[in-house]
Order: sequence, then C-alpha cells, then structure tokens
Amino acid sequence: MAPFTAVVLLLAALRGCDGNLRFASYYGDDMVLQKAPQRAVLWGYAPAGATVTVFLSGPVKQKRACTSATQGIWRVLLDPVDAGGPYNVTASTPSSTAVLTDVLFGDIWLCGGQSNMYFKTSQVFNASEELALSAKYPHVRTFMAALNSSETELIDLIQVELPWSVPSARILSEFSAVCWLFGRYMFEKLKYPIGLVESCWGGTSVEAWSSPRALKQCGLQQTENSTKEKSSVLWNAMIHPFRTMTIYGAIWYQGEANADYNKNKYNCSFPAMIDDWRMAFHSGSGGQTADDFPFGFVQLCTNNKGATDDGFPDIRWHQTADVGFVPNYPMKKTFMAVTLDLPDEASPYGTIHPRDKQDVAYRLTLGARAVAYGEPDLLFRGPFPQLIWASETFVEINYDQLVSVRPSKDVFEVCCSVVTAPGGSSSRWVPAAVVAWSASAVRLNASSCQPSEVAALRYAWKDWPCGVKACPVYTANGVLPAPPFIVQKYEAGKRNIWKTKVVNLF
Repeated sequence: MAPFTAVVLLLAALRGCDGNLRFASYYGDDMVLQKAPQRAVLWGYAPAGATVTVFLSGPVKQKRACTSATQGIWRVLLDPVDAGGPYNVTASTPSSTAVLTDVLFGDIWLCGGQSNMYFKTSQVFNASEELALSAKYPHVRTFMAALNSSETELIDLIQVELPWSVPSARILSEFSAVCWLFGRYMFEKLKYPIGLVESCWGGTSVEAWSSPRALKQCGLQQTENSTKEKSSVLWNAMIHPFRTMTIYGAIWYQGEANADYNKNKYNCSFPAMIDDWRMAFHSGSGGQTADDFPFGFVQLCTNNKGATDDGFPDIRWHQTADVGFVPNYPMKKTFMAVTLDLPDEASPYGTIHPRDKQDVAYRLTLGARAVAYGEPDLLFRGPFPQLIWASETFVEINYDQLVSVRPSKDVFEVCCSVVTAPGGSSSRWVPAAVVAWSASAVRLNASSCQPSEVAALRYAWKDWPCGVKACPVYTANGVLPAPPFIVQKYEAGKRNIWKTKVVNLF
C-alpha cells in the first residue's frame, strides 16, 4: 500500500470529494484484468473512512474487504484468477454499490509511442477485411486513453477516449492498428483473453514519456517546449496513472521525433525509460507487475527516400543501445520488430506512416512469443554478424544463423580509412557490392577502398535502404530482415567481431 499512497493524490482528492463510490477511470464493463499467477489490482474512490468490500462472481468467487484510505481512495488486491470469465466485479459500501460486468482475466499489454502506434486500424492495407474480422475475437478487449498532458504525476487519467470494449468495426476503426493486430495475433496463439491499453500521441519524443528520474540518468534536462513535447508531461498524464494496474507487458512504436531531437542521447534515454517504467509499474502494483516485464518495440521504418542524413539510421541503432539486436545486456527481456523493409511510398498519410501494420505486428508477435512467453526454438530475429574478416579486396561476413541473400550494389558500405577512429566527417563510405554468399556468409567487394584499408562496415545505413521486403539479407525462410548494423575494425570496449587473421567462410 505504501508505494501507492506515497504519491501526491491531488487528482484523486478532486475526483473523490463528492463521496461517491466508484472505480478508477480505466476500469469498466468488458475489461480484462491480469490473470494468474499475478494478482489483479482494483482501486477507486469512496467516502473517506468507508469500508469497501469487493465481490468477484463468476467461474470463481472471491470476497475482499478494505478500509478506504486517506483522501477517499480504496484499493484491493484480488487473489490470483486463471484465464477466462466472464465475471462481475462488485464494490460496495453500506450505502452504495458499483459493478463491472463481463470482466475477463487474461494478459494485459500496454501500447505506447507516437503516430505510428496511434495509426488507426481503419487506415491499414485491407482495412475493411481487418475490421470485418473483429467479431471473431470477442476475447480481445480494447481501451484507449485520451490525449492529455500534466506538469505533475497523476494517479488517474484525466479523460478516457475509448472505454473498455468488445471489439467491433466501429471501435477498431479508431483504435491503434499495431496494438490491435498484436493482440489478435497473440490471442490466436495463446487462446485466452488479451487486454489492450492504448496510450500514445503523435509527434512526441521519448522525453515526454519519461519520468524526471529516467531523464536524469541520461543527463537530460526538463524542457519548455510545446504542451505535448515538454519532458515528462505524457509520462505524468498518460502512463503514470496505469502504474497501479497489473500488466503483463508493453509494446512501443516511437523514435521518429528523436531523429532530430536529442538523437545522440537516445541510446541512453530509451533504455532508461524502459527500466524506469518497469520499476514504476512493479512498485505501483504492489509487486504484481514484474520488475522486468517484457517490452517490445518497433525499429523505425522509413520516411524520406532521398535522405542522406543519418537521423533514422542513428535512431535505429540507438534503439538497441548501440548493440544492433535485442535482447542484450543493457536491454534485457526486450524484443524488436525490424521494419526498414516495409516502406510505403504511396501512403496517403505520408511516407512516415506506412500502411502495412500487419507485418509489423506479426514480427512483434514472434518476439513476444519467444521473449515474453518463452516459446522454445522460435526464430524471432533476423541475422546478425558474428564474425567479419577483411582482405585487400573483400569483406566477408559470417552471420549467427542461416541466411537467404539477394544481390545488392549499395546496401552494404565500407569505410575507407588509414586512421584507427573511422566514421567521422573525414571518413569515406563507399558501396560494397555483394559478390558471393553461402548458407551463412556474405562476401563483399571492397576493392574501391584501395590503397586505404577497410576500417569499418555498415549495413542498411540509410533512411530508406531498400524496397518492400527486398533488402539483401533475411532469415533462411525469407521472413525476417537482418537489422542494420555498423562495426568498426578498431572498436574498443565492445565485443570485437572483426578478425585480423584469414578466416575461410566459404
């Protein structure tokens, strides 16, 4: 109870001052509560000092009682409930009753980020067909927070955009496509209820979704930008309120706004935000939400086909804490959907908003199945180099898995330098064509570097590196693209995969 009551409860006091018994804003009919082994948290408002009793009726019955806390807040922790339903949840005092009907127990996923997470199901490719499927998934329930900001941390939402709902074409037409499709695909695998909580806002930076604690870890200061871009204002109003709710995991689609704003800090600010959310949700739920809950995210797609700057490539790299893949040491229990091969030049919503969200969600689902649910032997990420060797004329790359390869003239690039710190403004990056490949290796032509040596190698380091599902390197089944990477020959302080001795990869 202490972590919950330690927060300044100003909003709660304003909501609860009329003395009415009710649940907090994000509880409602048709909702999903987190299933066993975790325990679901229920809370709301009541007259100060009143005894609130909560009854759970359905396949399993429970009765829990508590005394209303200070400032008219009550809170109950249910015993673990297995997946299923429906249930009624009744909160009562001697003088009033509040009831939630058709409640299911399953896994709750929080969906956050900016406009590509906000992108509606009605805007995707084959939207009418997708919306028509909604009736087949009555156990995948949706909730959407309204767009609001706050200068201080709130314990409840200012406003609800879409209350908990059984899916319908009307509801889903306004709901996040990535969030819905992820939930639908997960339901098809898990076969039990999924609750989806959308809380995102277009055009927003990671700083707006981060607490002051997280920003401080990266040396970032509070900003005075526009309302939705100020540091922490969306964390305060649209994420912090949910910390009391028990959740299973989160998915995230953001980064475009940081391609030209604190870009070089993103390799710290994004992992710090994840860690801070985990700490806050664990504390706020009384230890019910895992302190390492699974966190999936979408690596940036594309925007400007002719771009020559490193904005998007740098953010893609920083999204992995400069490792290139996840999970990794600084980003444990995370998973990533690589999407740089899903451009949409004809998108009526702008090229920064590609309409293929089905592949995005499917790739996220693979990561969730492997990382969040521990499905063994599931291929969930694309090939990544495990060994690189360069001669005077060739660069050879050995991948960590079997690959399918297609010819390419310029998606691989080498840096030609005689210094031991390549990659700066004086460095020369030139295309390195694919000239041969084997089951797990690729050979590149690096002869254009002569008489300099090949000092670094990068892959897909452009805003728009390739066409639709047409990058050079994929998993052997052709489903998952290799993520972008950059490796320096003389890199210090990291696992150096660049070998100086001749290695036969073919």
